[in-house]
Amino acid sequence: MFAADRASRDLGMELLEAEAGRAVLRMTVTAQMLNGHGTAHGGYLFLFADSAFACACNSHGPVTVAAAADIDFVAPAHEGDVLVATARERTSYGRSGIYDVSIRRGEQVIAEFRGRSRTLRGPVGTGTAGTADSSTQDQDPRRGHEQQPDVPAGH
Repeated sequence: MFAADRASRDLGMELLEAEAGRAVLRMTVTAQMLNGHGTAHGGYLFLFADSAFACACNSHGPVTVAAAADIDFVAPAHEGDVLVATARERTSYGRSGIYDVSIRRGEQVIAEFRGRSRTLRGPVGTGTAGTADSSTQDQDPRRGHEQQPDVPAGH
């Protein structure tokens, strides 16, 4: 999945480690990533953490996307800083999961990110993402008819 992630690659992100439920990425802050205060723009830090999250939650095989995410900025990053994002699965249940990502410069924490994932049923790009045949669709027991699954737009 990371090899096909042009947004991450174009920002110079490197995948250092990947295993089930875990991923480690590295990125150097460039001049193009700076905000008006001369520090790394929060959007780039979020994107960096989100990319690590995507690698970790897709490490199990099925196509998985972000359902929601939030970030806490702890310290500023500056041009030339080499940042490392480490994503870890905290728990998974059904088609959902929770992942934590720490962005660090050396030992200093720059940001903490939490992402919530949702695994899709069909492969992306086939028109069947988020759907299934009638034998596997979710049933709403209160109504006795098929219920459309939520398909979040992430990663």
